[in-house]
Amino acid sequence: MGIRKIVRPAIFLDRDGVLNPTVLNPVTGKMESPLSLWDFRLSEGVIPALQHFQEAGYPLILVSNQPNYALGKCSYETHNVIRQKLEMQLDGAGIRFARFCYCLHHPRGLTPGYSGPCACRKPSPWFLLRARDDLALTLGDSWMIGDQRTDTECGRAAGVRTVRILAEASGIGFHAADPCADYFARDLAEAAEIILNVGAH
Repeated sequence: MGIRKIVRPAIFLDRDGVLNPTVLNPVTGKMESPLSLWDFRLSEGVIPALQHFQEAGYPLILVSNQPNYALGKCSYETHNVIRQKLEMQLDGAGIRFARFCYCLHHPRGLTPGYSGPCACRKPSPWFLLRARDDLALTLGDSWMIGDQRTDTECGRAAGVRTVRILAEASGIGFHAADPCADYFARDLAEAAEIILNVGAH
């Protein structure tokens, strides 16, 4: 009788646009990461979706590009208090993440030490590969959920399946817009439904 292989897939999640809404930056006129503690809140349906993943046995891993400090848009302290607020809200709901991975760099950053190229900024799969090695994960059965093409490109490079969050997604006809996305969903709740249904078959 052979040794049974332990299969341990994980759910990798982007933060902004997946766990929390993006906010309008009045300077750039674009929807971006929260710039202050008061801008940060979890999106509707996020906690139940994460609970469903947790109940199904998936380790949860956050993988997020956070260049605001590098770009001079917020202080390092602001980044930390937003991060702490997220972790406190998750902890209060009984949600346990295996790890939180943040890339604070930006190729055109203004902050010394955080500017220029780096190994960890998505679409690089660096954080996913590190998690695979550290946590003994099977990436072929894992998933990456994000709202940007860099998220799905990161997932594809790591060999995980991907779900792209698109507010208007109907599940049909969006593949041409992002060939690295295996599925499309309107929000995390719909992404969880897709993943748990696929995993059940």
